[in-house]
Parts: sequence; C-alpha cells; structure tokens
Amino acid sequence: MAQTETRPNHDQGGEDLIFPAVAPALASEARRWLAHLSAERRASPHTLDAYKRDLRQFFGFLRDHLGETPDLADFSGLRPADVRAYMARRRAEGLESRSLLRALAGVRSFARHLEREGKGKAAALTAVRTPKIARSLPKPLSAAAARTVASAEAREGEARPPWVLARDAAVLSLLYGAGLRISEALSLTRAQAPCGTIDSVTVIGKGRKMRSVPVIAPVRAAIDAYLEICPYKVAPDGPLFVGQRGGALSPRIIQLAMERLRGALGLPDTATPHALRHSFATHLLARGGDLRTIQELLGHASLATTQIYTAVDSTRLLDAWRSAHPRAQ
Repeated sequence: MAQTETRPNHDQGGEDLIFPAVAPALASEARRWLAHLSAERRASPHTLDAYKRDLRQFFGFLRDHLGETPDLADFSGLRPADVRAYMARRRAEGLESRSLLRALAGVRSFARHLEREGKGKAAALTAVRTPKIARSLPKPLSAAAARTVASAEAREGEARPPWVLARDAAVLSLLYGAGLRISEALSLTRAQAPCGTIDSVTVIGKGRKMRSVPVIAPVRAAIDAYLEICPYKVAPDGPLFVGQRGGALSPRIIQLAMERLRGALGLPDTATPHALRHSFATHLLARGGDLRTIQELLGHASLATTQIYTAVDSTRLLDAWRSAHPRAQ
C-alpha cells in the first residue's frame, strides 16, 4: 500500500515554511503578529511582505550568530551587541540607512507584540541607536511644467495611439490635479471615475485609509477625453485606466511616459509621477492653502508629514529672493 506524504505540523516541531530558521514557538508568534497587523492594524500586503522578509532575515542572522536555532528566550535575551552585529552584517551586504531603519522597525514591532502578549522583552532593540537619515525635501515641478506634463498636447508628436496619449494625460492630471498616488489613481474603477458632473473621487490610500478628494474641471475633462476615444468597453467594476490589451494599466507604463516627457521637455530626473503629487501640495501651500486641509487631501496620517512642504515653499521663496533682490547679489 503506497504511503502518502504528509506535511509537518509546524506547531509540533516541524520546520516552519515561513520562518524556517527559528524554533516553532517563536515562528508561531511571528505568524500571529503578521495576522494581527493584517486583521487589526489593516496593514497593506506590501507592508506585510516587507515585515515578513525583514523578520525572516533577522531570524536567519540570529541562527548564524548564536550557532543554534533561536527560540523565544533567545529573542528576549538579545544584547545591544547582538543588534549592532546584525546592523553591521546588513551594512556589509550593502543595505543603506533608510532600508536598515525600515528593517529594524519591523523587528521592533514584533518585539512590542511579544511584550504585549507577555512572551518576553527585547530591550536591546530600543537601546541601540538607529542609523541617521538625511531628510531630503520633496522636489516638485514648477506650476508651468506640471501643467504641461499633465496635458495631452505635450506628447502630440509621439508615434502612439491617440487614446494612449489621452489616457496617460488623464492619469498624470489626476496625480497633479488631485494629489493622488499613482497606485490610487490606477486602482479606480470605471464606476468611480470623476468625470462629467462628478467632481470628487474616493480613494483608499496607505493604511487602507479612505478619503474623498475634489477633482477640478480640467482633470475631469481629461478623463472624459480619454473615455471618449478608448477602444475598449470598460465594465463599471473594471479598471478605469486600461493598457493596450485592455487589462489593468501597469504603473510602469506611466513611469515610462513620464521619462519620455522628461526628455522632451528638458526636465530633471526628479520629475517623476510622484513628483506631481509633491507639486500638488507645494502649489496649494504657495497659494495660501491650509496645512490641515492639504494633510486631509493627501491622506497623511500625521501633520508632521505634510509640514515638510512648508520647508519646500520656504526654500522656493528664498531662492526667488536671492535671484531677484538687488542686495542679494
């Protein structure tokens, strides 16, 4: 009689398929932590994948560093020297400060989970000084450049179907005119399209936060123009923006469109689709927009994140003063 192969029971001593480098009890707590982030904290799939990867890498380091399979007691008994050794290894592997800081954030979040559950502490993770990151200011486009990029006329000479040019212009118009992230714009369905007399759009941003954003007439006109000549009949629950084969549009297509515009218009490499979102916030602020309102429009969880645009506007004003004031020469 043929024997049937069975998978090991991970909670009873078998190797865990997600976290194979650690003892079953520690792997089980890691899975519970991820489930908590997904169900209760509503973390995005990208965040969950990043945290899973970071924790798996940390567990692999611990196994090599300790010379044995780590368990809950080993994790709780971490010393600052162990954490510094981990940081040194990741640095040697070429990890930059920002990525290392994110990796440590995931491991620290897991340590806080263990503490809440009464499964131990990892004080060493908070005792070690984290890498310093030079905070760079967003680099918005000028108002004139942003308007040009978001217009279909800017790419009239390209040998591409007119509906594709209209589609790209509509997407870029949403990024600049409504401050959407590219993922938010491309996740819209046909039924959600802000066109005609529909002057707002509801999107789900980071942390699955829902927000409603007003959409100005030129942006709605760009979407109308795209839909009028789109060769595909888009179902109400289908993606608003489609690729040349009728499927969902890839963000990479919009990034490539922006690259072509950079070359044609002589714009810097910082002129990306996301720079249009920066431009939206900076130009609103420059015209007297309220910081709290801009925070809500962008979907920022913290006002501190939005406040960075005040520094951008101050820098712009100072540059204008230096170039124009007679005594600044």
